[in-house]
Amino acid sequence: MPGLGQSKKHLRASLLFFLFAVIFSTVSTSFVRAQETVQPSEKTAKKRLKIGLVLSGGGARGFAHIGVLKVLEENKIPVDYVAGASMGGLVGALYATGRTPDEMERIIETLDWDTLLRGRTTFEALSYRRKEDRRNLPGAITLGGKGAKLNLPGSLNPGHEIGLALDRLMFSYGDKTDFDALPIPFRVVATDLVNAETVVLKNGSLAQSLRATMAIPGVFAPVELNGKILADGGILNNIPTDVAKQMGADIIIVVNIETQLGDRTALQDLVGILGQTFYVATIENSRRSLRQADFIIAPDLENYTTFDFTKGEKIVELGYAGAQAKISLLKSLALDDADWQRHLAARRAKARPSVEITPEFLAIEGTTDAGAKSKIEREIGGRYENKTLDKAALEKDLTRLTGTERFDNLGYGTTSRGDKTGLLVRVYDPVERTGRTTVLQVGVDVNNSETDDVNFNARARLTFFDVGGEGSEWRSDFSIGSRTLLATEFFRPFGRGKFFAAPNAFYEDRKVNFYENGDRLAEFSFQTAQAGIDFGYATSSSSELRFGYSIGHQKAARRIGSPLFSELSGRVSFASLRWNYDTRDNSQIPKRGVETRNSLNYYFDAPGADGSFAQAESRINAFRPLGEKIIAFGFGGGGTTFSKRAPLFQQFAVGGLFSVGGYGTGEFRGGNYLNGGFGALRETFSAPPYIGGKLYLGGWYEAGSAFENFNTAKYRQSVTGGALLETRIGPIFVGGSFAEGGRRKIYFSLGRFF
Repeated sequence: MPGLGQSKKHLRASLLFFLFAVIFSTVSTSFVRAQETVQPSEKTAKKRLKIGLVLSGGGARGFAHIGVLKVLEENKIPVDYVAGASMGGLVGALYATGRTPDEMERIIETLDWDTLLRGRTTFEALSYRRKEDRRNLPGAITLGGKGAKLNLPGSLNPGHEIGLALDRLMFSYGDKTDFDALPIPFRVVATDLVNAETVVLKNGSLAQSLRATMAIPGVFAPVELNGKILADGGILNNIPTDVAKQMGADIIIVVNIETQLGDRTALQDLVGILGQTFYVATIENSRRSLRQADFIIAPDLENYTTFDFTKGEKIVELGYAGAQAKISLLKSLALDDADWQRHLAARRAKARPSVEITPEFLAIEGTTDAGAKSKIEREIGGRYENKTLDKAALEKDLTRLTGTERFDNLGYGTTSRGDKTGLLVRVYDPVERTGRTTVLQVGVDVNNSETDDVNFNARARLTFFDVGGEGSEWRSDFSIGSRTLLATEFFRPFGRGKFFAAPNAFYEDRKVNFYENGDRLAEFSFQTAQAGIDFGYATSSSSELRFGYSIGHQKAARRIGSPLFSELSGRVSFASLRWNYDTRDNSQIPKRGVETRNSLNYYFDAPGADGSFAQAESRINAFRPLGEKIIAFGFGGGGTTFSKRAPLFQQFAVGGLFSVGGYGTGEFRGGNYLNGGFGALRETFSAPPYIGGKLYLGGWYEAGSAFENFNTAKYRQSVTGGALLETRIGPIFVGGSFAEGGRRKIYFSLGRFF
C-alpha cells in the first residue's frame, strides 16, 4: 500500500518539523529573555565611576590646587567628592561651594596676605590707649590672665583677620550646613589636640571648620568646636584619601603639594634639620595615603615655601603645569560635552548665590562671660538689626573690639530662631581668655651712637582692667637700665562717655649728656618725682585732649665728667594742656598717616627759674606711600619758652637720631628749638609675616638746633642712611649720620623708631 506508506512518511516529517519549531521557539525565547536579563548588567558596568579629589595641605603652596582645577575643568573631568586638609581644605571648600578656578584665583590675588598673617590687630584699628601701648613697646611680649596668674599667648596669630576672610567667603552657607548638600560633597579634616586623633568635619559651619583645619600649631590659635580643641588637619592626615573613599569615591585623584624630603645638603643648619625632622615624622602617614590614590599630581614647587603667600600667581601656574603633565592619563576620566554640561548644571543648581540679609536680632556665641557679652552688645547691638547687613562695617567693628585688648579673635555668621534670621557674633578666644583682667607687656629698647654712650632699657607695662568700674584701667610703667622709671596712672571714664579723669604719679632718673664744641664733657642724673591729675576727652580712637595739674620735685646731680654747675634741686609745679593725634597705619614703620603731639605748659615753679613762665611745643611726623615699595616721610618740631630763659630741667634738646643725627644725643640745649627733615624708605625684602616683617633701605636729610634767641640761631645739617628691619621684638635700625665738619655717628637701635 504505497499511498499509506507515503502518508506515514509525510506524517513523520510533519511531526519532526513541529518538534523542531517548538524547540527553536523555546530556545529563541530563552535567548531573548537571557539577552534582556544580561543587558541591564552591561549598562551597569558602563556606568560612570565616581571621582574623589584629595587636596593636601602645604600653606601657600596650596595655591597650586587652583591650577590643577583649571586643567580638570578645561578637559571636562568631573569631581564628585572633595576632601582636603589645611590649605587644601580652603581651596576644596571654595570649589565645593561652586567657585570656579578663575574666581578662586581672583580671591587669592585680592586678599591682603600681610594683614591676614601678621596676627596683631592693625595699629589704626586700636583704641587710643592701646595705640599708646603699641607705641610704648612696639615689639612687646604680652602675657595675660586674671590677677597675678599670667600666661603667654597660645599662638603668634590669633587668627582674627584670616577668620573674618573665611566668614565672608562662606557667609551664604550659614552655620548649619550639611556638607553633602553642597554643589560638590565635601569633607575637611582637623586634628584633636587632646585625644591625638583625626576629626572629619562634615556639617555645621564651613567657616569654623576651615578655621580649624588651618590652625597651624604655634602660628594660629586652635579652635574649639563641638567640645574639641582642633588644629591643623595636616598634622595627622595631610592627604585624606581614606576620607574620600568613605564618601563613596571609586577613583582617587590626589594633588600633593607637600614639601619633599631634602638630601644631605638640607641638613647643614638648625632650620634645615628641624624642617627635615618634621617631614620625617609625618611622611609615613602621607605614603600610606598615597598608596590609595589612582592618580597623583605633584607640581614642581621646589622654589616656593609654605609662607610664599604673595606669590600666588606663579604657584597657580606651576599647579597648572603639573596637571598638564598628567593629562594623557587623566583624559580617560573625561566626559563628552553633553554629559559635562549636565554635570555642571547639577552643580550650579545646588550653589547658593551671595545673599543679603536683614538681621532681626543679635546672638553671641562662644563665651559665657557677662563682661565680654556686654562689650560686644555695646559695640554691635542695635547697629545692624532690621537693616541690610553691611559686612565690611561689621568686620571693622569686630576688629575694633579686638583693638581694645579684651578679645583676640572674633567672627560672624547667621543664625535663626524660628522664622527669624539673626546676626551671630562668635568669640573664638579660649574661655580663660575672655575673662582676662590683667595684661603685662615686656620688652627692651637699645640706642647706641657711641661705644661709650649706650642706652639700654628693660621695660614693662602692667595694666589692670575694670579695677574701679567697667572701662577703667590702672596702668603702670617700669624701666630699668639707662633710664629708671616707675610710673602709674588710674584712668577712669565718666559713665560710658568719652570724658575721663586720670590721676597719675611717676619717678624718673635719666642720664643727660652735656657737650662743648662737639666733646662730651659730663653726664648728669636728672631725677623727677611727680604727682598730678588730668581731665580729658577721648575725641576718637586717633585723638585725645587733656588738661592737668602736676606738682613734684626735681634734682640734677653730676655722675661723671666736669662739674659744669653745682647740684640743682627744687619744687616743680605746672598746669598743662595737651592734644595728641595719630592716624598712622603702623606703630613701627608707617606707610601712611600723620602723628602730631602738642603741649602748652605754664610753670608756677621750677628749679633755677626766676619766676613763672609758659612753654609750648609741637611735633609732627607724616607718611605717604609712593607706589608699592617706597614710603616718603617728613618730620619736624618746634618749641619755645616765649622770650624767657628756660631753666635747666625745662630746656629743649636737639641732637641724635631724627634730631640732626650727625651730632650727639641732646648736644644742643636751649629755651627754643626748631628741627625738621624729609626722606624715603624702600622695601627690599619681606620676611614671612609669622616671624618678622619687611627690610627697608633708606635715607633722610635733617636740619635744626636749640638756642636761646631765634635771631641768632645757628642751624646744623645732617644726612642719615641705613637699613631698617621690622621684627617681632621691634624695629631694628643700623646706619650712620654725617654732618658738617666731618662729624659722624654710627647707630644701632632696637625699639621705638619714628
